[in-house]
Amino acid sequence: MTSTTILAEGSQSLLLPALPDLVWGTVAFVIVALSIYKLAWPTFMATLDERADKIEKGLHAADQARAEIADQRAGLEEEIRDAHRDAEQIREKAHTHAKAIMAQAQSQAHSSADQILENAQRRISADTDAARRVLRADLGILATELATRIVGESLTDQELARRVTDRFLDELEASTASSPQEA
Repeated sequence: MTSTTILAEGSQSLLLPALPDLVWGTVAFVIVALSIYKLAWPTFMATLDERADKIEKGLHAADQARAEIADQRAGLEEEIRDAHRDAEQIREKAHTHAKAIMAQAQSQAHSSADQILENAQRRISADTDAARRVLRADLGILATELATRIVGESLTDQELARRVTDRFLDELEASTASSPQEA
């Protein structure tokens, strides 16, 4: 027997199924395909569409969030620039205020120093005048005593004693005034 006769009697081809199996398999496939197409496919497509919508909404929300973040960053940068400008203005005002305070303090110090100097000069002038009067009186007494000792007589006439003393002091002042000029 040949190989073709063996195949024809009861064996099937490995590549082609038997006709009833092929028909029933095709019918079963069509029933399953139609039931999937009618029942499962719309649900599957709705799920995919829903998922695509969610993804699209998420991307849109992300874009909006990025735009908001960019706006907020721009706003923050503007606020930072404003804060820097305000800080600079505050520093300038403080610097100007400090200069004004220093100028006022210097002015007050100068006026206080001038007033103290003026008071000191008045005091010195008053003390000098008082010292001159005291020295003149003391020197007058000493001159009168000296004249009394030299002459040997007491000068009882007060008016005469005063004239002698004044003349002596005038001569003494004239000689002391010319001494510093000569030097």
